[in-house]
Formats: sequence, C-alpha cells, structure tokens
Amino acid sequence: MTFKSNILCFLTAAFLLSGCTSYKKVPYLQNSATVNVPAGEIPLYDARIMPKDLLTITVSTTDPTVAAPFNLTVQDPTNAAINYKTTTQPSLQQYLVNNAGEIDFPVLGRLKVGGMTKNECEDMLRSQLIPYLKETPIVTVRMVNYKISVLGEVNKPGTFTVTNEKVNVLEALAMAGDLTIYGLRDNVKLVRETADGGRDIQELNLNDANLIRSPYFYLQQNDILYVTPNKTKSRNSDIGNTTTIAISATSILVSLASLLVTIFK
Repeated sequence: MTFKSNILCFLTAAFLLSGCTSYKKVPYLQNSATVNVPAGEIPLYDARIMPKDLLTITVSTTDPTVAAPFNLTVQDPTNAAINYKTTTQPSLQQYLVNNAGEIDFPVLGRLKVGGMTKNECEDMLRSQLIPYLKETPIVTVRMVNYKISVLGEVNKPGTFTVTNEKVNVLEALAMAGDLTIYGLRDNVKLVRETADGGRDIQELNLNDANLIRSPYFYLQQNDILYVTPNKTKSRNSDIGNTTTIAISATSILVSLASLLVTIFK
C-alpha cells in the first residue's frame, strides 16, 4: 500500500469515528424507550401569578350593569382622536402585580394574588364579590404578558409571547427555530426569577428523556433559555488575521509536501 493510500485510510477512519461520536450528542430524548410517565404521576402544569405580571380580570353576571363597576375599561386614545363618533370596543383595564404580589381591584381594594394559580385567583375573587353582586359571578383571569426568551445557539433567538400560558422546553426551542449545529444539547441553561427576586440557574440535558420528569420541563413566565455553543463554534469565534495566515501557510506546506512525495516516489 502506498504512502498516499495509508494517509487516505487514516483520515477516513478518523472521520467516521468522530462522526459516530458526534451523532450520539445530537438526537433529543435518546433513552425514551426506558422512560414511561403514567397519567397522574406528574401534576398538570398551571402557571402561578408572579410580581410584574399584567392581569386582565373579567366579571360576568346576569345583569351586566351590576358587574360594570368591576370591569374597568380603557379607551384607546388613538382611535378616539381620529373620530370621536366612531364606536370602538374598549379594552379591559390591566392590573400590574406589584413586588408584594398585590393588585388594586375596584371596590375590593388591595388584594394578594401573588403565588396563586389562575383558578385560585378566580375562586378568591368570586367569593369576595358575592356580597356585592347578590349572585355567584363568572370570573375570568388572564395573564397578558406571559413571555419567555430563547438565546444562544438557536436559529431565531428572541422573546416570545405565550398566549395559552403554558409552554415546555421543547416547544420554546421550536419557537426559536431549533438549535443550530453548534448548540450543545446536553448543556442548555435555564435562568428563572423566583417570587422573592432571586435567580435560579439550571442545566438541562436534551439528550436525556428524563427531561420530561424535570420540574423545569415547563417554563414559567419570564424564563430565559440559553443554548451553550460547542467547542467548534468557540474556536471559530477566535479566528483572526493571524490564524487565517497560519492556515494559509499550513495549506501551502501541505501542497509542497504532496508535490515532493509525487516527485521522489
């Protein structure tokens, strides 16, 4: 076997081995066959109200005029300025949850809603409204600014609003166009702000199917996902003029060596 053939075989073997090793780090949820989550084992996710959340609260009764004091609305000043005669649908007043987890609600005053789920908040408001309405109202609470951010090695990084107030890690990455080839699947960082203003950073492994059992599988409002770049991307980011010149010089030397081998063989 010639010198060239030996080199070619060596490079081919090295490429195939590295390819097999790299592929093991690419697929998501690799051990899915061994992970089974029976219904009821993990409770269904329900978002909890946090400081700085914006809420809309609608109170409905058989007599709309009775519920009107509890349904504050805001007229859009832009539409009103264009034509004051135009009938537009006013938008509901939004309630900002302060750092103590409280909102100021008409008639009822300041209420503690932080840490509650939507259902818990609706039940609390319903019970406090009954004495004023003389009947059981329908109360609907929605989070207006439920959003998450995805950064790092994804195709479309950005901040995304979640209208149904429920999103998991894989859905968030899908919104961001999935990971690039440079993203580490086994080192995705989740940054979460706690109710008391603290910060919690967790590392998630997308290769491991046990991710679906994690308490961090479902994202909370204002969560940040950061996909760490791999070593290849890190090396590429360090390439400058000096490195480019070195690569060019190396290419010339390899060409000269190949030429010499051809001449003297």
